[in-house]
Amino acid sequence: MRRIGGWKWAALWLFAFSLLWNTIGAQIRYTIPEELKEGSIVGNIAKDLGFDISDIAERKLRIASESNKQYFSVDSGKGDLVVNGRIDRETLCGQSANCLMPLQIVIENPLQLYSVEIEIQDINDNAPIFHNKNATLKIPELIAPGARFTLESADDLDVGSNSLKTYSLSSNNFFRLNVKTLKDGRVVSELVIEKNLDREKQSIHNLVLTALDGGNPVKSGTFVLQIIVQDINDNEPQFEVAAYKASVLESAVSGSSMIKIKATDLDEGPNGEIQYLFSAHTPEHVRNVFSVNAETGEITVIGKLDYETKQMYTFDVCAKDKGNPELEGQSSVQIDIIDENDNPPEIILTSLPSPVPENATVGTVVALITVKDLDSGINGKVELTVSPDVLFKLKPFHNHYSLITDSLLDREVHSEYNVEILAMDSGVPPLKTMKTVNVKVLDVNDNPPLFSQSSYNVYINENNLAGVSLFSVSATDIDRDKNAVLTYSVLDLSSNPFPASFYFYINSENGTIYSMSSFDYEKVKLLSIVVQAKDHGSPPLSSNATVHVFISDHNDNAPAVIYPSTSMGSVSHQRMPRSAKAGHLVTKVTAVDADSGHNAWLFYRLAEATDASLFSVNLHTGEVRTKRAVSEHDDSSQRLLIEIKDNGEPIQSTTVTVDILIEDGFHEPISDYREKTIEPKKKTGKITLYLIISVASVSLLCLLTCFILLVKCARGSRSCCIRRTNSEYKNPNRNLQIQLNTDGPIKYVEVLGGDMMSQSQSFGSYLSPMSEFSDLTLVKPSSTTNFTDTLNVLDASFPDSAWTFESQQVRQTQI
Repeated sequence: MRRIGGWKWAALWLFAFSLLWNTIGAQIRYTIPEELKEGSIVGNIAKDLGFDISDIAERKLRIASESNKQYFSVDSGKGDLVVNGRIDRETLCGQSANCLMPLQIVIENPLQLYSVEIEIQDINDNAPIFHNKNATLKIPELIAPGARFTLESADDLDVGSNSLKTYSLSSNNFFRLNVKTLKDGRVVSELVIEKNLDREKQSIHNLVLTALDGGNPVKSGTFVLQIIVQDINDNEPQFEVAAYKASVLESAVSGSSMIKIKATDLDEGPNGEIQYLFSAHTPEHVRNVFSVNAETGEITVIGKLDYETKQMYTFDVCAKDKGNPELEGQSSVQIDIIDENDNPPEIILTSLPSPVPENATVGTVVALITVKDLDSGINGKVELTVSPDVLFKLKPFHNHYSLITDSLLDREVHSEYNVEILAMDSGVPPLKTMKTVNVKVLDVNDNPPLFSQSSYNVYINENNLAGVSLFSVSATDIDRDKNAVLTYSVLDLSSNPFPASFYFYINSENGTIYSMSSFDYEKVKLLSIVVQAKDHGSPPLSSNATVHVFISDHNDNAPAVIYPSTSMGSVSHQRMPRSAKAGHLVTKVTAVDADSGHNAWLFYRLAEATDASLFSVNLHTGEVRTKRAVSEHDDSSQRLLIEIKDNGEPIQSTTVTVDILIEDGFHEPISDYREKTIEPKKKTGKITLYLIISVASVSLLCLLTCFILLVKCARGSRSCCIRRTNSEYKNPNRNLQIQLNTDGPIKYVEVLGGDMMSQSQSFGSYLSPMSEFSDLTLVKPSSTTNFTDTLNVLDASFPDSAWTFESQQVRQTQI
């Protein structure tokens, strides 16, 4: 702002900082003077809009102006609307009486839009100026007093009271000044002749024309006018009408004719020849778009017309003769510009589109949109639509639109949308504008990880190395970023005897499963674990897959001899009569193999013998029989070395040594008690004292075993059963058969049942003698040690007995 002296300084600044605001509906208006100092406060926008100061920063209050330059800013600390740069009303609004600057106040969370208007008041910062500093006017000396000559007009960029108000003329004796206001509001001056001119007395008059505005203080501009007095030519041209009026389309091309003016001159000769031209004070912008044919008076278009820039042109034309001095007549011309639909609608994004979470509710605001059309009337009426194949729609409000969601979104189907917005006006033909708004959809953790299959089967050999990679599982998550980052873990199953971490470790990042220990097929054949894949979303989602780990058998166990027992020494002792014939059953070697399948198939052979011609060993059953009758020359003491081999690779084997004592007068007991029915009352007297003690001991052991089995059954262990048979009951499922010698001790024991030895664990036996020839049932123990301990009990109970176990072919049970 310019300096002003005296008491007027305070008055001007008091006017400059008087801020007026009013609300029209939801619209706020402030009034400020132009050239306000940068940083000056316009008003407290936060208070006027009803917001707390704390809401400004949190809700990101900002100004969205349609102009390229931001003239205002918001103080986020106080909520004040402050001036951000120099404001020149004449640059912004030109000669318009009202200068309004529209602002859009945008605040988020939720997204809201407020309209604010800033009225820029004019101050007297521009003096009136003439386009030319001097001019010459030729006036004939015979002109009568009262004649008028229009002088060049001055321009003042200010408006209202600060605009051009009047003119003044320097003191003289022949001329006076007449000031008048035209219909369009322009102030023009006329030079009026007051006295007759006498060229012979004074041929040149120099006058100063001063233009004054209405400001306080008054500003002025001067123009030097030189008047040359001419002689004779006493008739001036006269126009047919005092004012011409015409209209033209704004799309008129250069050279288009609008109107033809015509004037007449009563003089003859050169004094009556007329040429047409613009008056001296015609503005430059009129001369740029129109021209006057000097000979015909036809006014044509030479520049580009634009209704949106100027709707009407008013200017003066004159008709000048060629006399000496020249005389001229004047007339005014008004050209109205007719609007055409030549401006397409403009789509303005008041706020940039915000990314939308895929679980956003219907009606969520995505962006604020403004549309405008520089045309007027029906040509400026605009309809805004969106493409029908998207999940968005437009919601109008206060000449603006909000782009909102019209349906539920799914990022996994579409991660972003290109929303095409079409603006079409109502002109003929209609003009349209297309704008594409890119809306990104934010991911929400709404999809759990998925494994490629619900269960996996893994096969590994027993005795594997710990830490070896076994298998890799993989899951996918169609979410993105952290919602798709997966972590793998192993869950425990109640069916496993130990926690899953005891057996396996899984890489949490890639799902590779490693063994934590070496596996023994004879202890465990199948382990099932549950692998869980969990994402990093909030809340996290997960899914499970079951991995079945099958342990494959390896021939890592040698056959174990269970009869004859060698726990009391390295050699088993057996007796036989010298009267034995060929095929006589001497004893039976029984062995078991903890392996399975082919690895557990056993073969018996006689490795060494005192007399190899006397004895033979059955390849599959292990029965030791005589090959011929025993003669008197055969040694009474025979030693046999029997080898037992399995069918695995590599072959595992073991040996047992049997000493056979051939006695004279030794009587063979009944060979098979199952073929004869012996009454219990006839055998009672033949049981020796050792058998009674043994039966009592075994009975006590059986009772203890029953108690233990009942406890295990109550805990969910595998059911066990002890069957009791007597000599009168034919048991179809006998597992263990015992034959006694005539003097009491056991001769041999038979192990029956096809699948009994097919399990990976060893078996123990529990005796429950209820009669002289009780059947004993084998019960699956927890380990080979239990089975061996049971045999030791039998050895302790029958120290003088010779044991024989008869085994069936071992069959593999595959899982």
